[in-house]
Amino acid sequence: MEYKRFDNTIIARIDKGEEILEQLKVIAVNENIKLASINALGAINDFTVGVYKIDEKRYYSNSFKGYYEITSLTGTISTMDGEYYAHLHMSAGNEKGEVFGGHLNRAVVSAVCEMVISVIDGKVDRIYDEGTGLNIFKFE
Repeated sequence: MEYKRFDNTIIARIDKGEEILEQLKVIAVNENIKLASINALGAINDFTVGVYKIDEKRYYSNSFKGYYEITSLTGTISTMDGEYYAHLHMSAGNEKGEVFGGHLNRAVVSAVCEMVISVIDGKVDRIYDEGTGLNIFKFE
């Protein structure tokens, strides 16, 4: 992985064999990012995404292996209890044009992933919400 910062925008290249969420955390910690928006595209060959069932307050995950193109990867970096917190969703399509997606748990790059991180001047923490069972934005 390599990246370069231009004012409040970071352009990153995540390389073959690297896991996207792990590399994003490295960048965020190195750059002391407390709040940002994420967009990316690329190719992956092993990923897990999930869907949250609010009535059960539980995530259900699906894992995929093969040739996939990221059709959309979007999300946020914030903090929870002052520590790094990322929330991303991804959809990826196979050679038949079938697309699968959801909350991103894991994705291994098969060729390259190009990511744009838009750093926002500020900080938004998260707090656990009893009603939804999710860690939601907490504005002060």
